[in-house]
Amino acid sequence: MSTREVHVGNNLDHDLVLEGDVAIVGSGAGGAISAEILARAGLRVLIVEEGAYPTPEEFTLREVPSFARLYNDGGVRPTKDGAIAIVQGRTVGGSTTVNWTSSFRTPEPTLNYWRDHLGIQGLELEAMAPWFETMEQRLHIAPWETHNLNNELLARGAAKLGWRHGVIKRNVRGCANLGYCGVGCPIGAKQSMDVTAIPDALDHGAALVTRVRAERLQLSGDRITAVEGLALDARGVRPTGRRVSLRAPWIIVAAAALSSPALLMRSKLPDPYERIGKRTFLQTHNYSLAFMPEVVDPFSGVQQSIYMDQLTWRDGVAGRAGFNMEAAGAQPVVTMNFWKGIGSEMSEFARRLRHLHTLVSQIRDGFHPDSPGGEVHLRDDGGAVLDYPINEYIWDGVRSSYLAMAECQFAAGAESVHPACSDAQWYRNWSEARAGISALRLRSSSVFLNSTHPLGGCAMGPDPRASVVDAFGRHHHVANLAVFDGSVFPTSLGVNPCLSIYALTARNATALAERIAGRAIS
Repeated sequence: MSTREVHVGNNLDHDLVLEGDVAIVGSGAGGAISAEILARAGLRVLIVEEGAYPTPEEFTLREVPSFARLYNDGGVRPTKDGAIAIVQGRTVGGSTTVNWTSSFRTPEPTLNYWRDHLGIQGLELEAMAPWFETMEQRLHIAPWETHNLNNELLARGAAKLGWRHGVIKRNVRGCANLGYCGVGCPIGAKQSMDVTAIPDALDHGAALVTRVRAERLQLSGDRITAVEGLALDARGVRPTGRRVSLRAPWIIVAAAALSSPALLMRSKLPDPYERIGKRTFLQTHNYSLAFMPEVVDPFSGVQQSIYMDQLTWRDGVAGRAGFNMEAAGAQPVVTMNFWKGIGSEMSEFARRLRHLHTLVSQIRDGFHPDSPGGEVHLRDDGGAVLDYPINEYIWDGVRSSYLAMAECQFAAGAESVHPACSDAQWYRNWSEARAGISALRLRSSSVFLNSTHPLGGCAMGPDPRASVVDAFGRHHHVANLAVFDGSVFPTSLGVNPCLSIYALTARNATALAERIAGRAIS
């Protein structure tokens, strides 16, 4: 094993300049897979990451300090109006380090929509299948067959209703079933980028710079000459005064939705049709709580292992807002966000936590004219903020998913069900829930919504007037720039996105490696 080259921004006592063949901004799903493929092709790869590189000992499974250390804005990055909390990792490995490992191939209806409505060629199911297979093998992605009761109840309710459901694939190896994937895996079982692609890239000569914020891309003519960054203190908050410059003839931006378009905007890159930051999607999550007669212990065991997709395409790809359904791990601190009670009401809720069953629905956006997504803007300090108005199309999806989740939970034997909305109440049967939810006033101030799947903002497509990059992630107006992350998706997906990012990045990074090296890459 080679000596790994890692520079830590808060430890720098001088400005740092590194030179290589490719500079990559971000170490998550897109950045890490790119780094591994390019480094294995014999190229000198430079990676800059704003977060730290935690050791297994630092994954303490304690929710509050872990969210502060591993997530952007502690896991509650707000949209412009504060209505939706956006959950994104900020650590080596990005969101792969803190996700729940649910791995799905991009659904065929999504890929066909991109081809038929957006003119994107080469990403059909048969064309992408080898890349999905490659990444599934690389990251040990396979069906997970051991289900906790929280997931079994979803399967039970779906089966009674005749709804299509199945077993989720997970990228794990030697999983101990701890149930706290969202705060990092202390035994390295999760095959996230911090324990797979990043170490492999380092072993093949890549250099990693952590605790450095990529401030801008230095543009000269139609080419970027360097990534300019600011070293941060140990908490990743304040610049230390040290500067970092990564110089390379090829640049990859993989900082994820919101941060990738923000970097391009801060850098004042060419954007003649004003597409950067547009069409940013959230696949908005909303929740339903139920108390069961038996002990569920929703905080114990794998958080997600069963899915239900009967209603994802309920009115066709471009119809009403469809949604899937999964179990949601109800760790104590996270669960308190779902419930807005106070005093004795909150105390009683916490006392009964072991009997709680929690479902989450993810609402597809981007396939309908009334679902154009949001727009990324720059704050005064240059950071990203997403303006994502919740219109009637999304509210229809919220109400429909509340109804579906309640019906499923009652079918599974729930004693009572409460949507994660402070204007709702505990419903004692399906008939009562159907009437109550149908009449429920839905408003941002009372409905708990978040998103762990922000996508878009640097949409791919063949037409520069409607997109930022082409289907291989290459920027339409900057000759040596590519974007390899979830920001390139032109709609949401209808499933958890990690495997889609892995596979598309593997395809595009391999093509870039072959272009740079001038030879086929096996």
